[in-house]
This record gives sequence, C-alpha cells and structure tokens, in this order.
Amino acid sequence: MNPLKSTSYEGRISVAPMMDWTDRHCRYFHRLLTRRALLYTEMVTTGALIHGDVPRHLRFNAEEHPVALQLGGSEPADLAQCAKLGQEWGYDEININCGCPSERVQRGAFGACLMNEPDLVADCVKAMVDVVDVPVTVKHRIGIDKVESYEFVRDFIGKVSEAGCDTFIVHARNAWLKGLSPKQNREVPPLRYEIVHRLKHEFPALRISINGGLNDNAGMHAHLRLLDGVMIGREAYHNPWWLAEWDAAFFGDEPTTLTREEVEEQMCDYMAREAAEHGTPWSNIARHMLGLRNGLPGARRWRQVWSDHRLKSHAPHEVMAIAREPVAQAA
Repeated sequence: MNPLKSTSYEGRISVAPMMDWTDRHCRYFHRLLTRRALLYTEMVTTGALIHGDVPRHLRFNAEEHPVALQLGGSEPADLAQCAKLGQEWGYDEININCGCPSERVQRGAFGACLMNEPDLVADCVKAMVDVVDVPVTVKHRIGIDKVESYEFVRDFIGKVSEAGCDTFIVHARNAWLKGLSPKQNREVPPLRYEIVHRLKHEFPALRISINGGLNDNAGMHAHLRLLDGVMIGREAYHNPWWLAEWDAAFFGDEPTTLTREEVEEQMCDYMAREAAEHGTPWSNIARHMLGLRNGLPGARRWRQVWSDHRLKSHAPHEVMAIAREPVAQAA
C-alpha cells in the first residue's frame, strides 16, 4: 500500500482506461516504454471497493507513476469514500467514468448515462474534491444517443466544473446507449473533433483533453496545438512500441535508446518477480506485450510462443529464449 507518489503530475499525453486491458501488469509494461505519459487503471466500481477486495483492485507498482484511478459509480458518498481510498493508496488522480456505454454499466446507473444528470455528477465531483487533495477529473462523451447538440455537452461541463473539476477528458463521439455494443460505440458514432475544440475555446480556463481515433504523432500534435492533452486508447495497446516515441516527441526528452529486446527482458524479470511474490502466471502478464514486435519479421511466431499455454511450466526467461529463435532466424 501507498507506493511512493509521483514527483510530478502530467496529463498532456495519457493511455486510456480500458476494461480487461489496462491492469497493473499492462501499466508496468507501458511505463517501460514511456516515463511521462499518464496511465489509467481499468474502471473500478465503487461497489467492488466498498464490498470487495481492496488490495486486489488498488494494488499497483510504484514504477507506474504517474497513475490515475478511474472510478465507476453514481452515489456521491460512495465515490467520496473510494476517492479517499485511491488517494491513500497513492494514486495521482481520481477520475469518474461518464463515458462508458455498456449495458452492464448502465444497469449500475453510471458511465455515459450520467451525462443526462449533470447535477448528480456535480454532486459526485464535489463529494470527491472535498475529501482528496489529488486532482478529480471526468471522462465523458460529447453526447448521448443521436442527440448532437453542442449545448448538451457544453452545459454538462459548465455544471460539473462549478463543483470543482477543472480537467475533462472528452471522447469525441456520442455514446449510443441502445443498439450498439461497446466495441461498436468506439467505431460507429462519428468522430467530431471540432466539438472538443469548441469546448476549449468556450472554457479556456479548463484543461480539456481529447480521446478517440488517434493513431499517429502528427494527429496528436495537431490537437495539442489547440487542447491541453491527448488520450490514446486501443492503438496504444495494439501498437505499444509507439509509446517509446512519446517522451521525445511530446516532452522534449532525448530519443530513447531502449530496444524491444531490453523491454522483453525487463518484462521477464517482472514476470518472475510477480510469480515469486504473488503466484501470478506469466501468461497473465505476457498477453499485454503481444504487440511489441508488430510489423517486424517473425512477429507472428513470437506472439504464438508467448501465447502458448503449453509452456506455462517454463520460466519466463526460458520462454523468451524460445520466442527469440524464429525472430533471429527471420531477421
């Protein structure tokens, strides 16, 4: 508990919270690639923290800083309690999910459907702000269903900002609460970046970050000329080596000398440590790095080896040696 806090908080570039993906093992991997980007947890529901195993949900590696905890919930008192837990555990930011459109989340009366209740979200934010010292932020969509009124999202941000939130991460698509799966909700509603830019123009004192559809440095730079931050989702997961460019491209650091092989070796060290300390199978961790060699000769075979559960009795470094054989031959 209480990993050392980050010495700096930076939300200029971030990796999105993604259910079943951005667990602490994924975040450890991403942190090897970028020292600067802000990393988010998967969404953790208030019920899971209040009634469940807190260490299982909140434990993270000190190396992950800066790291933000995303909460899912709609009861101000519960969110305040969980935000306080997040701060006690050492998170650098507490974020409330007002963007997830899944039916399961809707049944819990939170996620994207909360955009229909800005007064309630404002109450939730105020309850959290009152009990923590770290930033409280909101991630949301630009609209709900097929209502494409700019005033809808403008009024949402206006109301919630009055409660003490000064940072909004805006997924530049509507959330369709009926008729689309979460995957389709990331693809079917059209991207409308101009709405996010307009929000920043109208609320210059707020920090506005954009999320949705971005997959290259040029696109990120274009938005950063107008906005305060960019959040990257699926592309960061499927093409993780891209993250190794970010510190130099967006923070002015020296270009990395890191190699994919060094990252793989550090991940093997981490897998061995996790197995010894927590009994974590290496396969639970290796799945997050399967995109590391995307586009390189031998990448398919390399992925197959690291996905081969017949090798689960082998030590991670032994699996690495097997995985590298075809890669070396194909190079």
